[in-house]
Amino acid sequence: MFRHDPPAPEWFTADASVLGVALVVPMQGPAGIFGPTCELCAQLAAEEVNRAGGVLGRELRLLPVDGGGSPREIADHVEALVDLGVVQGVTGWHISSVRQALAPRIAHRVPYVYTALYEGGEHTAGVFLTSETPRDQLRPAMGLLAHERGVRRWFVVGNDYVWPRRTARAAHEYARESGGAVDGEVYLPLGTHDFEPVLRRIERSEADAVLMLLVGSDAVRFNRAFAAYGLPARCLRLSTLMDENMLMASGPSATEDLYSTAGFFASLANQDTLDFHGQYAGRYGVEAPALGSLGESCYEGVLLLAALLRQAGTLDVTAIGAAAGSVSYEGPRGLMHLRGRHVRQRIYLARADGLDFDVLTELDLHGSRS
Repeated sequence: MFRHDPPAPEWFTADASVLGVALVVPMQGPAGIFGPTCELCAQLAAEEVNRAGGVLGRELRLLPVDGGGSPREIADHVEALVDLGVVQGVTGWHISSVRQALAPRIAHRVPYVYTALYEGGEHTAGVFLTSETPRDQLRPAMGLLAHERGVRRWFVVGNDYVWPRRTARAAHEYARESGGAVDGEVYLPLGTHDFEPVLRRIERSEADAVLMLLVGSDAVRFNRAFAAYGLPARCLRLSTLMDENMLMASGPSATEDLYSTAGFFASLANQDTLDFHGQYAGRYGVEAPALGSLGESCYEGVLLLAALLRQAGTLDVTAIGAAAGSVSYEGPRGLMHLRGRHVRQRIYLARADGLDFDVLTELDLHGSRS
C-alpha cells in the first residue's frame, strides 16, 4: 500500500540541478509482464537526454512509481511527490483508469506525458499523449481484415474498465463500415484466470474474429486457453495491445492466426528500429527483456517530455501547452510531431510468427484523427 506522503529517495532533494520525473509503470498485476521493459526503455532515453545536456540546464532523473496498483493510491502517491517538489514531470505506461485518476490531480501543475495506447478523447490541459487511439489503430486494421480475410462478425473479449469498453464501442462502428457487426461482448476483471465460459460463448457464436482488449498476462492466459479450446481453426484474433513479451509468454502454439496493430514492432526492418535495437542491447545486454511497442512507448515519453520543456524553456504548464504545437522529436518511430497534444505516427499490422511478429503492412489511416 502506498503512503500518501512517501519519503523521497536520498538523491531526490531540493537540488536545482536535477529535474525529477515520476515514471509510472506497472510493477505488479497483469501489466507487470512488460513493466521491466518500460523502465529500461525510459532509462535509456533519460541517459540520451542527459548526454545531450539535460533539460533546462538540469539533469533528468527518473523516479519509478508502481503503476500496477489501485488508481486512487497511485494518484495519491504521485500527487505527494509533486507536493514535495521532488518531481517536475510525469510520464509512463499505465492503464486508462490510472490516467483518469491521475490527470486531474497533477496535470495542471506539472507536464504529464501518457505513453499507453488508449481509447481516445483525452484533452485535459497539461496531458500529452504518444501512443495509438482506436480510430488510427483499430479502424484500419478491422477494415483490412474484413477486406483481406472476409471478417464480418466480431466477438469482443476485454478487461472491465474504460479502455476496453470505449474501444469496443468504437469497434461496433468500424465493423459496420465494413459490412459486418460485433455479435458479442464479454468484460472480465483484471487478473482473470478462468476463460472457459467466454470460450463457450465464442464457440456458440457465429464470430469469425475475436477482438482482444485484454491486458498483459490476462491476454497470455486467454491465448493459451483459446488455443487449447481449438478455436484458432475458426476465429482469427486481433489485439491492439500485444507486444513481444506477451507473445513469447503465450508461446508459438497459442498464437496461430493472431494479429496485432501498433506504431512500433521490434521486427520492423528500418534504420530507426535497428538503431534502437543496437542502443538497447549495447546498454543492457542480450539477456534484457524483449523490446516491444509498450516498453518502447516509455522511451518516446521521456523524449517528448524533454522536447516539450526545451521548446517552452520553462516548467510552467500553461506555457508548455502553448508551445506544444511546434514540438517535434526523433526516436525509434521516426520524426514525430504533436497535433492537438497527440503524437501522430505510422501504424502497422503484424501477424504472429512463432516468437516474433511478421509486419505485414503500414495501415492506411485515411486522414483519421482521435
